Amino acid sequence: MKRSRINRIIEESDEMMRRFGFVMPPFAYWSASDFMDRKEAAKNVIDARCGWDITDYGVGKYDTMGLFLFTLRNGRLADLQRGGGMCYAEKLLISKQDQLSPMHTHLLKAEDIINRGGATLVVELFGSDGDGNCDETRGGTVYCDGIKRDFAAGETLRLAPGESVTLMPGDWHAFWGEGGDVLIGEVSTVNDDETDNVFREPIGRFSTIEEDVDPKHLLVSDYGKWLGQ
Repeated sequence: MKRSRINRIIEESDEMMRRFGFVMPPFAYWSASDFMDRKEAAKNVIDARCGWDITDYGVGKYDTMGLFLFTLRNGRLADLQRGGGMCYAEKLLISKQDQLSPMHTHLLKAEDIINRGGATLVVELFGSDGDGNCDETRGGTVYCDGIKRDFAAGETLRLAPGESVTLMPGDWHAFWGEGGDVLIGEVSTVNDDETDNVFREPIGRFSTIEEDVDPKHLLVSDYGKWLGQ
């Protein structure tokens, strides 16, 4: 993706989030030089990979396969492993109309996916086989707003604003906006986007960036290159 496109997506996404009453924390609006000057003070933000995240899954077709995310807070894997402490994470996402977030599951993370506003969020579901692979013949069970719901293989949930689904490791899922763009909340256990996303197809989690202009704000995937962390 071109950096200029990423900058525009950040501006458009920030505008949409504000329309629904969500304002990002101050570090969201730091420049690259702000981060470099304050990287010691912001070490927790950087290490937790909080911040802007825009992906086309390495396919190069963001409008049809992509996702906007902002990680607001993220816990510590060590705390999760010992069973106490900061074991949670929170994100905001935007799924544009007919923009696919492709079929995937997580090895560790359980998550609530919440339609925070906009159009209908469609979630396609499959169960796992004995080896944890996506089983296109198997359904399973999820909870929608705390209410148990059995699903058949390939069934789609349609979540209106305010509705949610809880997904556990091994619940294979893809999602997209129907009838318009959707603002999504994600509340989960500790999030590790570098190792905990398992895709059905051989695609990547992060985009390759063409630096045609300077970044408006750093992405979480920029931290290693720009901040050496």
